[in-house]
Amino acid sequence: MYRAALCAVLLVLAGCQAPGVGEGPTATETGVEAGTSESDAGTPADPESDVLGWEEGYWHNESLSITTADGLNESEREKAVARSMARVERVRGLEFRESVSVEVITRAEYRNESGRNHTETFRRFDNAKFEAMFLVGEDEDSIATQERSLGQSVLGYYDPAEEAIVIVSDSETPRLDGEGTLAHELVHALQDQHYDLSDDDAATRDAYQGRNGLIEGDASFTQRRYTERCGAAWECLPAASDGGGGGDSHFGLNFLMYFPYGDGGQFVAALHDEGGWERVNDAYDEHPDGSTEVIYPDRYSEWEPESVTIDDGAGGDWERVRPADRPDHAVLGQSAIAAGLAYTVADEYNDSGVVGPRQIINYRGDGSVDRSDPYNYDLPAADGWAGGRLHVYERGDESAYVWKTVWTNESEAAEFAAEWGDVVEHWGGERVDDGVWVIEDGPHEDAVEIRRDGDAVTVVNAPTRSDLEGVHA
Repeated sequence: MYRAALCAVLLVLAGCQAPGVGEGPTATETGVEAGTSESDAGTPADPESDVLGWEEGYWHNESLSITTADGLNESEREKAVARSMARVERVRGLEFRESVSVEVITRAEYRNESGRNHTETFRRFDNAKFEAMFLVGEDEDSIATQERSLGQSVLGYYDPAEEAIVIVSDSETPRLDGEGTLAHELVHALQDQHYDLSDDDAATRDAYQGRNGLIEGDASFTQRRYTERCGAAWECLPAASDGGGGGDSHFGLNFLMYFPYGDGGQFVAALHDEGGWERVNDAYDEHPDGSTEVIYPDRYSEWEPESVTIDDGAGGDWERVRPADRPDHAVLGQSAIAAGLAYTVADEYNDSGVVGPRQIINYRGDGSVDRSDPYNYDLPAADGWAGGRLHVYERGDESAYVWKTVWTNESEAAEFAAEWGDVVEHWGGERVDDGVWVIEDGPHEDAVEIRRDGDAVTVVNAPTRSDLEGVHA
């Protein structure tokens, strides 16, 4: 029942790194007077020096003489990229400082290049982190699962190290999915030229969601305003996507990874409403500290996550897992908790759901999905998260974790503890004592303890019930 309700959503989003909006723009949104298109104004001669809305010989409102049915060869791509750069400038209000190169790789090459440069220590750490969210089971490799989820649908990306856009295609002459994906990645190139995307200080999952909420949100919001002009103000390339690469879709991971695009776009829209592009530009000096500020733009930039400590009381042969060159702990914030709750609606383990489809999918008044912001991360059991910390332990081939979260008050903490207990039961957990469950079958065979102390909740995971105290007394 739940999977059927989500089927249309998955079909809508499959193969889209950041979906656009198909509704026509208003005169205010496009900056064009009603009844007049930018193309109608005519194309002026090339300027003597570079100006906003003109790049490498092409104005934002020029028409291109290229054929898209058989894909774009190199010369056609150069034309399309130059005009799209001019259009991104026009919409975003920033000038490109350098030209942007575009490379093409096959989907097989993309998959082969992904996820290989990780140590076994990091893999164990990452596995435990995604197991704590109940997104990946003990018999799975979390990194490989994430790469499969991306590999089947990604259409392109920007590589800051190479300062180039990479189009993922099964043909040397790729067919672009309209101009949306190209515009989105060109925004990243523009951001990199002005704000240096390689300067990444986001060290944990939640900090990453906060930082990318601004970066991907900016690109998604700009892309939406760009594609809204197609047909009304601009002549745009027709949509002719190569599509995804097939394979299984993991709704829980998609829900988690889509956060910076959906809620990030709404976050940037709120900043833009508050103070235009200048307000958005200023945010690069102080990006959101976590997913909470992205979900609730009115809390930016006053909100900060609380610092949480865990007493390492693991005994016996249990030892901390500490990845090299990374923090020795994880932080799973509101978007991660929401993903764990949402996945119970669409996982293949059973037909129950801790939350309902209408709690996690944003529908419009006419019943259609809000393509600009399809997922809802403002779930009652996740709201109120104030900070957290997760430690991973190992004993031979076995793993365990201690995950402590703090909440804005005792009521919020109690709500999370109760609903997370429902998540454990969803995955086959049988309550054997107050706050203690044992999962004897399924992808998460383990013992789990959930304890609340005031506004703090501690979740302990170990292979067996008797191991719980050894991991965390």
